[in-house]
Amino acid sequence: TARTPYGTKSPETIIAYAIQDTEFLLEHGARLIVVACHSASSVATESLRQRFPEVPIFEVVTPSVKKALQVTRKKIIGVIGTRATISSGIYQRKVAELDKEVKVYGNACPLLVPLVEEGWIKKPETRRIVKKCLIPLKMRGIDTLVLGCTHYPVLKPIIQAKAGKRVTLVDPAEEVAEQVADFLKKEPAILAQLTRGEEHKIYVSDLTESFERIARLFMGQKVKLLKADCEISHVIKPTPFKASHI
Repeated sequence: TARTPYGTKSPETIIAYAIQDTEFLLEHGARLIVVACHSASSVATESLRQRFPEVPIFEVVTPSVKKALQVTRKKIIGVIGTRATISSGIYQRKVAELDKEVKVYGNACPLLVPLVEEGWIKKPETRRIVKKCLIPLKMRGIDTLVLGCTHYPVLKPIIQAKAGKRVTLVDPAEEVAEQVADFLKKEPAILAQLTRGEEHKIYVSDLTESFERIARLFMGQKVKLLKADCEISHVIKPTPFKASHI
């Protein structure tokens, strides 16, 4: 919250923040890491895996690409996201690794995140901006659209309406959740270390009213936010694991 938005930051800054965030989570007992931010996934994942080779690290791009390739009919995929995500070209590269015949078109939509954070979900201005964001992709004839930012699923009904019924939306959060679940089935040692129960600890770099509102929106209930100090310089090494299942 003190560092957002990530999507407008330089790759160097995003990588530095991602490393500090990961160190903080490991200090607090994390056994695996999900890089849920698309901007960080796009530019920082490899740096994180090099820095923390013993930690299972998941990003949101790869499972999203695999799902998009499964559902596309015309082999024309669209991606909306932050400037950092779109300019990285990560989706084009990942898709080309799996199917060079598929075309991928991206469009940066920097206004959508602040609209969600301000709670303008049902405002007519939001619908107009979503429509404008999708025009270049609809002109390309996309039949599949990846929601390449954590905030965008909140706007899913509006995005679906403006994209059209024949366009399939891919929600990366759903895809990475399935990937993590499959991984844990194959790694019982790591699964056994995870805390059971209904407690959610949400750490933020700055306690803000706007994030409390967003947290309620995503979680469906009031949540307690904890202040995080991410300026950490050392890491507790977790138990090594085999990376073959990621």
